[in-house]
Amino acid sequence: MIYLYYVKNKIDNLNEIRIPLDDVNLVTLWGAQNEHFEWIKRGFPKLRLVARGNELKVLGEESEQQRFKQVFEGILRHIEQFQNLDSNALEDLVGINGATERSAEKKIGEPTVFKGEPIVYGPNGLIVRARTPNQLKMVESIAKNDILFAIGPAGTGKTYTAVALAVRALRNKEIKRIILTRPAVEAGENLGFLPGDLKEKVDPYLRPLYDALDDMIPADKLKDYLERRVIEVAPLAFMRGRTLDNCFVILDEAQNATDMQLKMFLTRMGPTAKFIVTGDLTQIDLPKKNQSGLATAVKLLENINGIDIIHLSGSDVVRHKLVRRILEAYGDI
Repeated sequence: MIYLYYVKNKIDNLNEIRIPLDDVNLVTLWGAQNEHFEWIKRGFPKLRLVARGNELKVLGEESEQQRFKQVFEGILRHIEQFQNLDSNALEDLVGINGATERSAEKKIGEPTVFKGEPIVYGPNGLIVRARTPNQLKMVESIAKNDILFAIGPAGTGKTYTAVALAVRALRNKEIKRIILTRPAVEAGENLGFLPGDLKEKVDPYLRPLYDALDDMIPADKLKDYLERRVIEVAPLAFMRGRTLDNCFVILDEAQNATDMQLKMFLTRMGPTAKFIVTGDLTQIDLPKKNQSGLATAVKLLENINGIDIIHLSGSDVVRHKLVRRILEAYGDI
């Protein structure tokens, strides 16, 4: 247990508190290049923070110092429990990009801080939650609908949020299996020239799904789930002829499914299944002669009860800030 005590002084009409950090791993706390320290400072612009050796000095108004103490103690508790600290944890504890969450102080052009309730807790203290209003719509929609289409540009968290919802359903025993699938469409590469057997050829196409699972399920448990097929990751072609019941099924990159493939997929649905279809209609890799099945499905199914369609936009991009600018430059948002 980390115990803190605070020494108060008065310097130049400012309150000063000194926080000893003898029992804290300072590299974990401040980051390898002090990036965590800079993040925390940005979250408290009215305070002056000075870190020297095993001590932190905090100068400023007492009300701000009290708010800082609450946040800082939460950071230390996180480190004590999980033995690490990353940008996701800092975002939850301090605020997005170190910005305060008080709208009155929000500058023009800054992103709005949005943090929904946790969807699922991953290893090492990672908290997965809706980070934009449209991601929250996905969370709310899947509770009311059995089929959800989430459509939007790269970096909007469509797949990540969908996988989090599936993992939550599995943990809550709402379903027995998770099935994740993608069309194995060649985006400028030739699948036939890749080395290895069929699994080794298609696994690179499914890697983003594995990456999301890695964030949410401990490695040993994920390996067990995959071996027992509690979680199945497979190309879309492998869905043909099956009935998918009592499971949560995600079709990712659906813009690269043809009309017949998407129809085949949607009609695999059993009585107690949940389906999420994600895609980006600006990144279709199908041959020009083939119509994207996602575009057709959105037109045909938008007014069917039990099916919801959510369109994410540039405001939902949660990757690096440059991703939004890149998408704008390409005219995708």
